[in-house]
Amino acid sequence: MLVFRYGRALAAGVALVLVSSPPAAAQDSSTAEQTIDVMNTLFGKHPGKRANHAKGVVAEGSFTPSADAARISKASLFAGPAVPVTIRFSDATGVPTIPDGSANANPHGMALKFRLSDGSDMDVVLNALAFFPVATGEDFRDLLKAVSESGPDAKKPTALERFVATHPAAATAGATAKTPSSLARQTYHGVNAFIFVDKDGKRQPFRFRVVPVEGQEILPDEEAAKREPNYLMDEIGPRVAKEPAKFRVLAQLAEAGDPTNDATKPWPESRKTVDLGTLSVSKVVADSAEAEKALLFMPNALTDGIEVSDDPLIDARVQAYAVSFSRRAQ
Repeated sequence: MLVFRYGRALAAGVALVLVSSPPAAAQDSSTAEQTIDVMNTLFGKHPGKRANHAKGVVAEGSFTPSADAARISKASLFAGPAVPVTIRFSDATGVPTIPDGSANANPHGMALKFRLSDGSDMDVVLNALAFFPVATGEDFRDLLKAVSESGPDAKKPTALERFVATHPAAATAGATAKTPSSLARQTYHGVNAFIFVDKDGKRQPFRFRVVPVEGQEILPDEEAAKREPNYLMDEIGPRVAKEPAKFRVLAQLAEAGDPTNDATKPWPESRKTVDLGTLSVSKVVADSAEAEKALLFMPNALTDGIEVSDDPLIDARVQAYAVSFSRRAQ
């Protein structure tokens, strides 16, 4: 449920997809359905494509756990040898032709599907935002509605300006995501909190973070805008065919008093991080466009030893992803 940049960038950048007013949502529709309806209004309907993060590329790789991971969680993901992983990199917005270097293509996303030894899957959904612009699914829907009602001719203060006045993270979250030189040179954050459970039942809240071993490399806005429209999607395949792109999968651990139910509030950088292991991206699949149609990444698709927290956005994302998937599968 990740969208384009917010606040100043949002207000300035989404004019190209704004319409004068969205269709009224049915009164008995769910928040998730209303959210996808507004996305379809903002970005248009593109059959077979996701309502958001429509443009992407699917890759394959593996995850090798660290010894520290097994000490903090009893999850089978951390207990044995390397497991296969399906990775989907993506641009923001529901526009499948958005230029990769556009400001509106931020935050770029990374979704992971770990293929566990027992035959089940575990999903992790990340993006380049250091924190989310809103804390609930209802607020996310309302943010999108405010954007859709705040075109260049909207009366001041616009709906978006009024929304930002009462939701300060909406004005600042977007600035934390910048355009990388490569999808392999971006840091991806898990804005939602989850819970590790170890073999003794000890529980530890945490947030995922996936960091490129080569280091993050961000382009100046002017340079990013000059790049070829598909430069990120076209570059990743040849890069990993030559040499796998490696990422460190980290867990930032919460301390007492750190909120687990509010994705707008990042925890201090002084919090301890645990190196969970190495993600290696080794190839782009032969027919990425076809492969991604069947892929559904769910933030609550976990395994014993990792649990959802009290963050309400997790269920909100699950519900919205399900609606988006059902519509694109029709």
